[in-house]
Amino acid sequence: MLHRRKLLAAAGLGTAALLLPALGRAQPAPNFDAAVDEARRLLRLNSLLVAVDGRTLVNERLRGPALDRPVNIKSLSKTLIAALTGIAIDRGLIASSDQPITELLGRLPADATPGLERITVGNLLSMQAGLERTSGASYGRWIASRDWTAYTLTRPFVDRPGGAMLYSTGNTHLLSRILTRVSDTSTLALARTWLGDPLGIQIPAWTRDPQGIYLGGNEMSLSPMALLRFGELFRRGGAIDGRRVVSEDWIAASWQPRTRSFFNGSEYGYGWFIDRFGDHPVYFGWGYGGQLLYVLPSLGMSVAMLSDPTPPSPGGAYLAALHALVAQRLVPAAEAAQAA
Repeated sequence: MLHRRKLLAAAGLGTAALLLPALGRAQPAPNFDAAVDEARRLLRLNSLLVAVDGRTLVNERLRGPALDRPVNIKSLSKTLIAALTGIAIDRGLIASSDQPITELLGRLPADATPGLERITVGNLLSMQAGLERTSGASYGRWIASRDWTAYTLTRPFVDRPGGAMLYSTGNTHLLSRILTRVSDTSTLALARTWLGDPLGIQIPAWTRDPQGIYLGGNEMSLSPMALLRFGELFRRGGAIDGRRVVSEDWIAASWQPRTRSFFNGSEYGYGWFIDRFGDHPVYFGWGYGGQLLYVLPSLGMSVAMLSDPTPPSPGGAYLAALHALVAQRLVPAAEAAQAA
């Protein structure tokens, strides 16, 4: 029976040749026929891509934009921001995930909430900053504010840093601000240099705040093929095409459970939700409306699924259907492919 939890990541526009040897959009591997048929019945689902052991076995545009066209991945952007933060740590621009954010943000607003020095980079990554949320019902007020960073840093504490998971886009936007400051370049430029170039994918510009900082954790646009490419990077341990992009240590840290989501019951690491489908650990990034990237290392499998992102949200039943597609169709197909 499917656990009621979910799975992960993201990156930019690409072409089929930049991925892995593909079998063609209309010719999925035989073991995956049932999964593709079921996917076609999910009318909000636009694309389904599956790679197993480095081969793209499903490459389906079900409806909507072409597979090499960037689309809004919503909060799946948070997985990408987490990866950029890890690379910054690997490169020594940030000391570690334990570094207090007050050492990295520069000047704080005059009315900043007392106690911010207790929040670490890792707390932002795991959604354990303890500050009042800027997502959900508060998202509109946050986006309408004149300074998104200041707004976040003046929220009151509703829990201690390192306490409960309080999912908040303001946390990942602080990371974008930190990345911009420590690198003296934009988050967009970092994404293109640190991920886009080595992965051979395009990362288009996205929304910026009133101060010019790229929104950390929402509104990035990435193609389904690029998303699969990013998943493959993590499945392969951070190196791809003979090039080290992110350290194995950072991937291990990202996939270490640190808290649990109140909304879906899944554990959460650094930008990744964590669960199990049968005997297989699953790591996934998740965005509004059904934007999903799954990595199942024990099966050598990465799965990218992008859906219609327009409101209203299709809700938990649709998300459960996407998880069931992976757990009940794709996992057995991948097991059979490996056994063949």
